[in-house]
Amino acid sequence: MSAQEGLRLDEIVTRLGGSLAGDGSVVVSQVGSLASAGAGQIAFIANPRYRQQLQTTLAAALIVPPQFARETTLPRIIHQNAYAYYARVVALLNPQALRPLGVHASALVRSRVPDSARIGENVVIGENVVIGDNVTLYPGCVIGDGVSIGDDSLLYPNVVVYRHCVIGRRAVIQAGAVIGSDGFGFAKEGERWIKIPQIGRVVIGDDVEIGANTSIDRGALDDTVIGNGVKLDNQIQIAHNVIIGEHAAMAGCVGIAGSTKIGRRCTVGGAGMIVGHLELADDVHISAGTMVTKNLRKPGQYTSIFPLETHAEWLHNAAQVKRLAKLAERVSDLEKKLEQMEKTL
Repeated sequence: MSAQEGLRLDEIVTRLGGSLAGDGSVVVSQVGSLASAGAGQIAFIANPRYRQQLQTTLAAALIVPPQFARETTLPRIIHQNAYAYYARVVALLNPQALRPLGVHASALVRSRVPDSARIGENVVIGENVVIGDNVTLYPGCVIGDGVSIGDDSLLYPNVVVYRHCVIGRRAVIQAGAVIGSDGFGFAKEGERWIKIPQIGRVVIGDDVEIGANTSIDRGALDDTVIGNGVKLDNQIQIAHNVIIGEHAAMAGCVGIAGSTKIGRRCTVGGAGMIVGHLELADDVHISAGTMVTKNLRKPGQYTSIFPLETHAEWLHNAAQVKRLAKLAERVSDLEKKLEQMEKTL
């Protein structure tokens, strides 16, 4: 049975693992939420807050972690990481649509392209470009001279990759992303700014995903490096000479200034900002909206957001914050006076 027609639960378990409870002959053709799934759909639970919906869902089958396996009589696949299993089931039931093989007549190609590649309308490929097997370039992509793109990579419409950048295997780059544009480098000369040519590259590892309209600047001298397995959301700005460790993940609108080094498995919430020339250790997690202004040498969660409150309360508390420096000075003076009194007594 094909994915388009649906798959039996026992077929899914054979392909993806997990254990099956209930009728394995049930066929599912799509995934839905506990609240919205209906006939022919499989739902999942990963967050305990939705536990009560196990009793009311109209899904044909479920994906559940072991702790919820006995809280439903529906046919179910049991897996320790139900969320990751759900992701694999979605991919199984919704295979990627393939572009036509070969190079479209409207593409401008100045380098050799393997027969397995899929090159869309109005794509431009410069000189000395290395395109791996099974690479797909959607319409409007521009690939600069000397670029290398690894096997099985997928670039959506209007992605631009500047000269000499390197993209690893199995990359997914969403529409409008720009890889290797000039970093923001200028030297002050009197009242004028002198542009500093950016002569480094962007080097992207394997299994990296880059979101729509994200920009990654090329290095000024050394390379900007994105490690294996990194996941970047939409509208992120990565400045020149940044290094991001393997399997880090960042949500939308994050901004990272130049020459910052981010460790392995780090995460940054939406709109997080990291100033330049800092170093974050492995397994550092930055909350959404947080501004990072110093090195973070220990793993853990970091937050700099002031708690949300009414505007009037914010104004009152902000006024108190402005007084803290003077208050600290007064406390220090009082401590010194107390220390002198204790010595006198």
